[in-house]
Amino acid sequence: MTPNKFILRVYGLVVNEQKEVLISDEFELGIKMTKFPGGGLEFGEGLTDGLIREFAEECNGQEIENLRHFYTTDFYQKALFFENAQLISVYFLVNLKLPLQFSVSEKAFDFEIGSQVTQSFRWVKINELKEEDITFPIDKFVVGKLKQTFPE
Repeated sequence: MTPNKFILRVYGLVVNEQKEVLISDEFELGIKMTKFPGGGLEFGEGLTDGLIREFAEECNGQEIENLRHFYTTDFYQKALFFENAQLISVYFLVNLKLPLQFSVSEKAFDFEIGSQVTQSFRWVKINELKEEDITFPIDKFVVGKLKQTFPE
C-alpha cells in the first residue's frame, strides 16, 4: 500500500570530545527504545525550531547551539506507529549549552518502568556503538554514518 502522508522527525547528535554520542533510553507506547534525542515535528514549526523544542522538553530545559545538518533520510521507511505513513528523519549535529540541565547515566534504562520519568541519557563511544544497540532503522543507518564521520 502506498503511504498517503509523511511523518517528520528531527534528531540531535551530540558528540563530545571523547568521540562519544549522547543517546536516549526511553519507555514509550509500551516499548523500550534506544534512540537519539529528538522527536516529531509539529505543524507550523521549522526543523531547527522543532529540535530546540524537543531538547527543551526531553532534557529538562536544555538549550542547544551550533546546529549543523548531518543527514536526511534518503530511502523509503514506513512509519512504525502510523498507518499509511512514510517516515522522514532529519539529523543535526548540535552542541549543548552549558550548564547541562539533565542527568547522564552510566547504565541503560536508568529508570523504573511505570514511574513518572521513563527516559534516561548516556554517552556511548561511537566506535563501540553497534546498530543492534539502537531501536529504529533510520537511527541504525545513522550509526554507520557517525562511524564514518568520527573514525577512531
